[in-house]
Amino acid sequence: MGPTVQDGSIQWTYIHQVEDLPIGWRDEQTPGNYRLNKTDSQNIFDIVHGPESLKRQTFAPREQLLQIEKTKKGFSVQENIPQSEQVAILGVRACDLAGLTMQDRIFLQDQFPDPYYQARRQNLFLVAVNCTRAHETCFCASMGTGPKAESGYDLVLTESDQEFLIQGGSPRGEEILESLTVSPAEDLQIQEHDERIAACAASQTRKVNQSSLPQGLYDAHDHRRWDEVATRCLACTNCTMVCPTCFCHTVEETPDLTQHTTEHVRVWDSCFTPDHGYIHGKNFRPTIKDRYRMWLTHKMASWIDQFGSSGCVGCGRCITWCPVGIDVTEELHALLGEKES
Repeated sequence: MGPTVQDGSIQWTYIHQVEDLPIGWRDEQTPGNYRLNKTDSQNIFDIVHGPESLKRQTFAPREQLLQIEKTKKGFSVQENIPQSEQVAILGVRACDLAGLTMQDRIFLQDQFPDPYYQARRQNLFLVAVNCTRAHETCFCASMGTGPKAESGYDLVLTESDQEFLIQGGSPRGEEILESLTVSPAEDLQIQEHDERIAACAASQTRKVNQSSLPQGLYDAHDHRRWDEVATRCLACTNCTMVCPTCFCHTVEETPDLTQHTTEHVRVWDSCFTPDHGYIHGKNFRPTIKDRYRMWLTHKMASWIDQFGSSGCVGCGRCITWCPVGIDVTEELHALLGEKES
């Protein structure tokens, strides 16, 4: 799989030849705006990312977990574990690797790993690409998740106009690398590529001051800014759908017409939907203000207490794909009483 141009955006699809990749395409992203432009460049990875992270490759948007059938003496249950398939994904960005690491923490660690997630995750071969350009909405440098891929990949590429620098990151990646006809990189080439990545990091204008977190957001629980952002937020769930780390879901029971067989299905959900906060006759997050505050406080504060790291990787997708252009970094600056730099 690799990034391809589909329906006006970059999406992950299966590829068969180099020409399937977005050669010469460049994306522009600003708050509430996304555009693809064709250029004369022959670079393959001038695009940064589209609305899709790696999340749907491991945590399916909709999947059957169980099939339950009625029997004479009761019922029987059949698990529907996905078939294991080896998939190589080309063009993964550092922020998405960081997002996948967080998903691994949620679904694979501790006492009860998720077998559905595990079946997809264990056979991914990840070929990352270091970023040498950033969008207006990117802030991965301040989150410590990019633009250089530091871990979590099998191979990593850095693209220049005439060449790729390639490095192994796992035993599987090293095995592939040894089978390729490549030349050892010279020190000057490595330095030039590192400088381009560093320039990408330096170009990012949006930043998050993590030293103020998590306590700063806890202290801002009654800040008037929550009322202000609630007047703009549509609760459309776009931010949570494109986020590489959000994992909210619900389950549905879907019986067939005979009433003898039922599917137990897991479906992506969002903390921005009214039903998500409804439990036993009571909605404990009835307003958009309640939902936005919960989302941002969990993402940037209580996630740190729960999982040991921030729930944000700085990819900026929530800013780009918000229909009204709400900027999470701007909201944080206001809530924490900071001046934007």
